[in-house]
Amino acid sequence: MAPASRRKRSAGPDRRGSGDELHQAPARGEVMTTAQGAPLSDGQNSLRVGDRGPTLLEDFALREKIFHFDHERIPERVVHARGYGAHGYLETLEAIPDLTRAAIFQRKGTRTEAFVRFSTVAGNLGSPDLARDVRGFAVKLYTTEGNWDIVGNNMPVFFIQDAVKFPDLVHSVKEEPDRGWPQAASAHDTFWDFVSLMPEATHMLLWAMSDRAIPRSLRFMEGFGVHTFRFVNAAGESRFVKFHWKPRQGVQSVLWPEAVAINGADPDFHRRDLYAAIASGAYPQWDLGVQVFDDAFADAFDFDVLDPTKLIPEEVLPVRVIARLTLDRVVDNVFAETEQVAFCTQNIVPGVDFTNDPLLQGRNFSYLDTQLSRLGSTNFTHLPVNAPRCPVAHFQRDGHMQPNPQPGRAAYEPNSFTGADRGPRADAEAGFRTLERSESGLTRRLRAESFADHYSQARQFFRSQSPIEQDHIVAAFAFELAKVETAAIRTRMLANLVNVDKDLVTRVANTLRMPVPPAAPAAVAVRDGLGDAPSLSILRDRHTSFAGRKLGILVTDGADAAVLDATVAAFTAIGATVELIGPAIGGVKLGRSLRAVDHAIDGAPSVLFDAVALVTSTSGAAALSERTCAKEFVADAFAHLKFIGSVGSASALLDAAQVPDPAAGVLSLTADSVQDFVTACMGLREWARPVTP
Repeated sequence: MAPASRRKRSAGPDRRGSGDELHQAPARGEVMTTAQGAPLSDGQNSLRVGDRGPTLLEDFALREKIFHFDHERIPERVVHARGYGAHGYLETLEAIPDLTRAAIFQRKGTRTEAFVRFSTVAGNLGSPDLARDVRGFAVKLYTTEGNWDIVGNNMPVFFIQDAVKFPDLVHSVKEEPDRGWPQAASAHDTFWDFVSLMPEATHMLLWAMSDRAIPRSLRFMEGFGVHTFRFVNAAGESRFVKFHWKPRQGVQSVLWPEAVAINGADPDFHRRDLYAAIASGAYPQWDLGVQVFDDAFADAFDFDVLDPTKLIPEEVLPVRVIARLTLDRVVDNVFAETEQVAFCTQNIVPGVDFTNDPLLQGRNFSYLDTQLSRLGSTNFTHLPVNAPRCPVAHFQRDGHMQPNPQPGRAAYEPNSFTGADRGPRADAEAGFRTLERSESGLTRRLRAESFADHYSQARQFFRSQSPIEQDHIVAAFAFELAKVETAAIRTRMLANLVNVDKDLVTRVANTLRMPVPPAAPAAVAVRDGLGDAPSLSILRDRHTSFAGRKLGILVTDGADAAVLDATVAAFTAIGATVELIGPAIGGVKLGRSLRAVDHAIDGAPSVLFDAVALVTSTSGAAALSERTCAKEFVADAFAHLKFIGSVGSASALLDAAQVPDPAAGVLSLTADSVQDFVTACMGLREWARPVTP
């Protein structure tokens, strides 16, 4: 990164960006202080060198605030409590010694053991999987040079720019302390109060209100490192890098009504899906890609690459695939592995280094500190899921639950003993070497002016979505804000959205039956010329395959066994999972044989499947048409835009569910037309189907 002198210097704090104008004159005469009573002059920014330099360890207010936040709940994680993990490996597809000295990228074909934990952010350990939320995407790589943790999310940006605001963000989205609800939901006053006062959150809000926040499966979502890091090669040359995980299964989400229904039908839907996929041998895979760029690109880019509320569109800088992650083993014990795994952003290896991203700098302090509360000891690195797979040698001794004998006379270095007692020494050549860089500037609490544009990328994101996805974003904002009791908060949020897109705010306001307010003040002019970025859209970058998805076949006594068998065979052949649903769990009679089923109809709503087929007899369909659960199975599949294959004898059930004839995406199913149904399902949803909610 160019020295601070090469950047336009800030004229002062970005007050609109930090919400600081609301805190300069306390309404009741109270002055915010530390826990020790020291009055604070600025509660919005951490102390750093210059406008864009590193955060200083001497910032006692930052350290105290995060220290208290990290220890306020035990032993469950304060955030990312609801998680699920799996084992696997990373295989290097391209050697890149010119970019990094990291050992795992020196030879093509290198395999590195990995553990991945996916999670929601806001809910507790017992919350449902399909909450509208950011998903954690944390990868621990057990390299020959120590553990490397890439601790990211399924969205490439975040709500805040400075770690000093992280406790405030989480406190706002958690259950309100005076009433204890809502759980795992952002649709309430305190969250929208906070983010409406923090315009820097606007870009992330567009992502959170998009379909990215309700993924179909943990297997069908992208992962991002969020921050800008550095690659450093053996010659000490440095370049910036951003990390991407691209699912080879494609990206897919559910509709909001489906998410609500799934949480009631199967709150463990994501966990069950990942477990079942790995157990069946359908191992999920992601390509690890990087965006690598130099100082010249960073200086010329429209936004500050150290700002975690911004991204670099792939249309501007393509993602280069260098490795592939495969998850091939479920955990043996959820507590011992998924719950005790400890990720720390500070865990990097030679060849990787940090930048002055202020959110990353705060995370580097916070994550390690958190482990003491969660795991009870500084010796958490001895737990099998956290233990490095390479030799470990140091003079750290004792501590609660130390499992090793730790022999030897000297517990310090340097020492003059010989032999084994002398112990390890640092290696100037092989050891980790921090990139040498020059930092200068006054120590001040402020945001750099280059962090001040809070709306332009939010506008680019919204305008890059397909019309269908834009509809979903509008509906999500309207739903969430309708749950906000305080009208002033809704108005303030609408004022921020005026800066994003006129159509967006007008449609949200109309749904709420509220007037569109004047635009909120913006620190800098909002840009219109960022260009279209299809990579930001799920549907415009659509993955057309039904592999890894699930077909539910509703079958009754007397159904055509040939149609059933042909359908099962055709979908199994393309890598899909097929499950049978019967009127009762005891099975169905097909001719003289009894066919086992996986579910009874009253316990298997269609929201649990990606497409459905109706393979019934005439009498069986007539009987099901009298059952509410069967009618809802079909009606919901139709309303949720799923493809429906139906034999002719199932017409009574379609009529009972009020499915029109003909209807888009409802296909006739025979032994000869099964392949047509398979081909249609590759589109995943029939978006052309008009459905009135």
